[in-house]
Amino acid sequence: MSEHEEPQRHEETGRDTGTDTGTDDVLAEVGPRLRRIRKERGATLAGLSTATGISVSTLSRLESGLRKPSLELLLPIARAHQVPLDELVGAPPVGDPRIRVAKPIVRYGRTHWPLTRQPGGLQAYKVLEPQRRLEPEPRTHEGYEWLYVLSGRLRLVLGEHDVVLGAGEAAEFDTRVPHWFGSTGEGPVEFLSLFGRQGERMHVRARPKGSGRGD
Repeated sequence: MSEHEEPQRHEETGRDTGTDTGTDDVLAEVGPRLRRIRKERGATLAGLSTATGISVSTLSRLESGLRKPSLELLLPIARAHQVPLDELVGAPPVGDPRIRVAKPIVRYGRTHWPLTRQPGGLQAYKVLEPQRRLEPEPRTHEGYEWLYVLSGRLRLVLGEHDVVLGAGEAAEFDTRVPHWFGSTGEGPVEFLSLFGRQGERMHVRARPKGSGRGD
């Protein structure tokens, strides 16, 4: 008996009560895929056995679905066929990464597009502030916020600081510090806002108007 063969009957039949339905479906497709790849390369079970050190009977049971595939068996088969391991297993398709943007929310004349799907934790928004000049009304609350300007100019009042951010500039701050941000009145401004009530910390800081780029 070779090192790849094990006498446990439940492994040869592929009956493993610990696997879920999705895993069983994936494993059931491995055998036919192994047979197809071998035949496409014109290989015989005997030839594959010589190349991998796996017995012909084990290879036959793998292809017929009577032997549960394992990494120990699939790795030498992948090397012999010179194919990636995921080609034998059948890697699941990559899900659509696009975010389906929710219906925009308008608050106090400012439009917010939610970019996060799950409630709680870090929340992301795309925000459009129309051209208008408002009197700053700083406020405080628990959390941490990060802003990134996409276009236009964003005025940020933070504690004793009064700064203006242009396109490509970012700011981060503890929202327990009195703060306010909005249009400079020179035109509309579009920006991204990331907010976390748990105080998630970002890594880019704004520079005061007229200063250098250091912290």
